[in-house]
Amino acid sequence: KPLAEGVQLDVVARRTPGFTGADLANTLNESALLAARKNKSRIEMEDMEDALDRVMAGPQRKSRVMDEHERKVIAYHEAGHALIGEKLEFSDPVHKVTILPRGMSLGSTWSLPEKDKYLVSEHELQDNICTLLGGRVAEELVFNEVTTGASNDLQRVSRIARAMVTEYGMSDKLGTLAIGRKQGNPFLGRDYAEDRDYSEDVARLVDEEVRKIVESNRERAEQILQSNREVLEAVSLALLERETIDRDEFLLLLDGKELPPIEKSETPQIPEEDSASESEDESAQAQPRLEPGPA
Repeated sequence: KPLAEGVQLDVVARRTPGFTGADLANTLNESALLAARKNKSRIEMEDMEDALDRVMAGPQRKSRVMDEHERKVIAYHEAGHALIGEKLEFSDPVHKVTILPRGMSLGSTWSLPEKDKYLVSEHELQDNICTLLGGRVAEELVFNEVTTGASNDLQRVSRIARAMVTEYGMSDKLGTLAIGRKQGNPFLGRDYAEDRDYSEDVARLVDEEVRKIVESNRERAEQILQSNREVLEAVSLALLERETIDRDEFLLLLDGKELPPIEKSETPQIPEEDSASESEDESAQAQPRLEPGPA
């Protein structure tokens, strides 16, 4: 595929951990199609980014119409994820923030690792939980209400916190114990059931420790957002105006600087149609249906 000079393959590599050769070929084919729609002779980084978003999160859902209040909620939600993720020491740097709906998501915050990882520390898990809670906390702080937008975030938070206590031995009260044995048939969809080998008293301690981890990180997220309220407002307003901001623009906002004016593209674009096969299911398990997306 003919690539323009600005294409950063190292960024593509960091965004595609676990991709097979077929996945990468599919991404390049999508980027070529997107470039062709804009009458380009070479694939630019913008086309590559759009293709990755399309492959990983689904096609852009231009048929979805939201009122201004919902757009604001999504913007503050994603700004909360991004701001907390960037401020925490053990969190991956923010790569891009968007409120464009794709697939089942109404918005996304993409963070890229700086190096390959095979082990995850307790500090990283704690920061991951704090970042995931940033969207819900931002909604509460700005609108003094909560929405269903954080349902997927809360599910992921609960899974991480419970794994820290029951699988990784990261609890002060329970110590270095692996609690519970999981059993299941991998040929039946890997639907594992837990064999409880612990008492009700231990189960109560597990619940207390999980709640302690979640609440401590929720308080930490609230402190970060309150102390950086002006930046939260700036990022949210930029998202409402531009719908997508990259890392360079995000860092300018963190430094309190104004963003350069939006450059209007001179190349004609053929509208991208929503995928006819895309499911319209708005179930609570899908990532942000009323839910801004991946943190």
